[in-house]
Amino acid sequence: MARYRVLLAGCGSMANTWVDYALKHSDIDIVGLVDINEANAKAFSNEHQLKVPIFREVKEGASATEANVVFDTTIPDAHKEIAISSFEAGCDLMAEKPMASSIEDARQLVAAAEASNRFYAVMQNRRYINQIRALRRVIRDDVIGKTSFVSADFFMAPHFGGFRDAMESPLILDMAIHTFDQARFIIGADPVSVYCHEFNPEGSWYKGNAAAICIFEMSDGSVFNYRGSWCAEGVPTSWESTWRVNGTKGTAIWDGVHSPFYETVKPTSEKVFLNEFTREQIEVPEKIREGHFGCLDEMFTALSEGRQAETDCRDNIKSMEMVFGALESAAKGEKILLG
Repeated sequence: MARYRVLLAGCGSMANTWVDYALKHSDIDIVGLVDINEANAKAFSNEHQLKVPIFREVKEGASATEANVVFDTTIPDAHKEIAISSFEAGCDLMAEKPMASSIEDARQLVAAAEASNRFYAVMQNRRYINQIRALRRVIRDDVIGKTSFVSADFFMAPHFGGFRDAMESPLILDMAIHTFDQARFIIGADPVSVYCHEFNPEGSWYKGNAAAICIFEMSDGSVFNYRGSWCAEGVPTSWESTWRVNGTKGTAIWDGVHSPFYETVKPTSEKVFLNEFTREQIEVPEKIREGHFGCLDEMFTALSEGRQAETDCRDNIKSMEMVFGALESAAKGEKILLG
């Protein structure tokens, strides 16, 4: 019997990567599927050649299969029910982001995980990029000095169609948590307050606000500025955003595609109007598996070691607070305190 007996909740497109990961690891078995749409679950099972039973509820599936881990790839509105059911069934949980469809529900899930002493980690795959981890190392090693001002620009124009086009805040609700979580990861600080202005630019094909500017004050005294749009045609950034991290000794840059670099002040005994700088390419020695597989590697390693994962719910809720704090700020037109 495999060490991890996984019950997969949600048989949509998001589940494909999770199942692919499990099928590549001998200590993980998919033992059942949970979906309210049986036809959808059967089609998914056939596509992946899974000869496992199908259930409508997590508790039923966990009891019948002796599952000890649940993969939750359902829609956000279902995450609260799946999580609570998983904990009550005695299962650990690994779930797609966001934790829940409201910050109040997310806080309840953190409390439920703690009360039941269950492992609960959230997918934040955009932390698992070798370049961003190299950038983080340079910031943490004080190479450019104390962080003071961090900027991230995200400008893309995806024509999704479907539910995103009808959302009230498609950029902040569906995408910005990736960049917000990356900012916390890079600088090692948490949000203290936020001021956000969101709007829908001329020519947008989204019903809701597809652009936003956010100013976050962080716990280390730095300021994080996010500028983003999902209807910005021409000269797109990468999906990872374009980053500028200013410190007391210099500045680091990452375009989300190429290796990051930094410039630091050249020492001089003379008084000058503008300093000269030394540019250094940041080495990227780490070779972790990137994306979803990298995040799942960390989740299972943490579970086997009996520790919290890097994207444990108690950490991830701070990125959730950035999302819902930004929405509250935009609605009220004022700065919102977080935490």
